[in-house]
Amino acid sequence: MLNISLLEWLGYAASVIVVVSMLMNSIVKLRWFNLIGAALFSTYGFLISAMPVGMLNLFVVLADAYYIYKMYNKKEYFRILEIRRENYYLLDFINYYKKDVLKFFPKFEYVEGMNTITCLILRDMAVAGVFLAREYGEKTLFIGLDYVIPQYRDLKLGRYVFEENKDYFISKGYNKLCTISQNEKHSRYLKKMGFAVKNINDEKHFVKYL
Repeated sequence: MLNISLLEWLGYAASVIVVVSMLMNSIVKLRWFNLIGAALFSTYGFLISAMPVGMLNLFVVLADAYYIYKMYNKKEYFRILEIRRENYYLLDFINYYKKDVLKFFPKFEYVEGMNTITCLILRDMAVAGVFLAREYGEKTLFIGLDYVIPQYRDLKLGRYVFEENKDYFISKGYNKLCTISQNEKHSRYLKKMGFAVKNINDEKHFVKYL
């Protein structure tokens, strides 16, 4: 026979995970955490013979699974929109998200005229991120800012920019991208995007060959 304390812990764990899901900025993460929490709640409900709890949360699991499937299989529109360096929308965008930008790029400071490439990254025509880069040696771009707003951090934009649309950089005469990570999460993201750690001028850089 199951120890009741184990069941209680299962219920507590389910509650915590559901609460955590409500704090997620990313819709994808919210759905995944909510699915896990609902699955635990459903199990908990069936184990204590509370059929309404078990059935309701089983329905939530199925609903989350359905929407996760739709999100991963939805055909979305992406575009790199190159803009002028003094674009007012860009400045307002960076200022609006400045606090979040500095979490990942604590040394970032926008300097007008510095960047060779200044882009807004669109996702279904909504501005989802900003990409700023400058020349850094022969055929090399240094990425000063590669920022995506919280609700779009599912790696799709990164894969579009660095993998599916790398010809954009090649057409401009670049065959190498590099940057410096100022945050462990950013380091993990860069590695997922195919960047490798290299020592340049006695400083650790992340480099990707196109």
